[in-house]
Amino acid sequence: MTAICSLALALLLAGTPGGAVPPQTQGDVILKDFRFASGETLPDLRIHYRAIGEPNRDESGTITNAVLVLHGTTGSGAQFVRPEFAGELFESGQPLDAARFYIILPDGIGHGESSKPSDGLRARFPRYGYRDMVEAQHRLLTEGLGIDHLRLVMGTSMGGMHTWLWGEVHPGFMDALLPLACLPEQISGRNRVWRRVVIDAIRNDPAWNGGEYTVQPPSLRTAAEMLFLMSSNPIVRRREMPTLASSDQALDAYVAHAIEALDANDVLYAVAASEDYDPGPALETIRAPLLAINFADDLINPPELGVLERATARVPRGRAVIIPNSEETRGHGTHTLAALWKQHLIELLEESGLASTGR
Repeated sequence: MTAICSLALALLLAGTPGGAVPPQTQGDVILKDFRFASGETLPDLRIHYRAIGEPNRDESGTITNAVLVLHGTTGSGAQFVRPEFAGELFESGQPLDAARFYIILPDGIGHGESSKPSDGLRARFPRYGYRDMVEAQHRLLTEGLGIDHLRLVMGTSMGGMHTWLWGEVHPGFMDALLPLACLPEQISGRNRVWRRVVIDAIRNDPAWNGGEYTVQPPSLRTAAEMLFLMSSNPIVRRREMPTLASSDQALDAYVAHAIEALDANDVLYAVAASEDYDPGPALETIRAPLLAINFADDLINPPELGVLERATARVPRGRAVIIPNSEETRGHGTHTLAALWKQHLIELLEESGLASTGR
């Protein structure tokens, strides 16, 4: 659900200082005859990606320095090419220095510039889930970019959930895993409720018209308001919105921006995609070192549940870190503020032997 916070943080962090953002290249890979878990197929599934850095190859031609970074719900790889993330991680001397690593930022199915309902199929677009998204990411790497091993898989929110699945579905494909702002369990409780509110608002809106609308239905505003509600943290919200008038102004500004950027079908599909997510039964199969980072003020993944600690204890080389609440944290959206957690990434790279080898 980086999703949620990619728009909110864009407004919240305007003017936030950060390092330089390294140059990027962009491209599309067309996956032929992509079969979804639902049994539906697309003859051509487009997966868009950004790449930062250059691939290093060994004597056999194998790429040895690739890193996969995965975004959240309604987000895209573009959200990582910002000073508070790329400037803290990808610039010279930083943990994922683009002079040493080949960093791949894909847009997931249904997101960004990859194939999505709003391209034209609308509600006839195949129903996709998180496992479909991971399969498309794997095919992007292996078929499109010639990558058969990753030095690191990391992701924020939905991308963090994908990271857990990567560790289970492709356990030998990576050297390390870093999921941020998520839990390795089936979507439930408050995390399911906010999603159901969004899904029900859109599906029950007469103006949605089964997905065949000509203007965005009013329910998209409800969806945007829910995304705003679940982002940041109450202390920050109170400081930024101390009165009724200022609260309405902030909410209205966010929603106006969100409605310009979002599409109701795309949001509906993206939020519903989490329904197949449940890595819990196979946690013991994860072989790579895994460091899960969550945040004490995250309303979506509240640490008091104790889920993260119990789950990572089942991962053979897993551990968990909870970043305490502070003046700098922003609830769920802290996953994009890399300065607050990058030291833990450095430790993971050292633990898995990456920092000294660039592998």
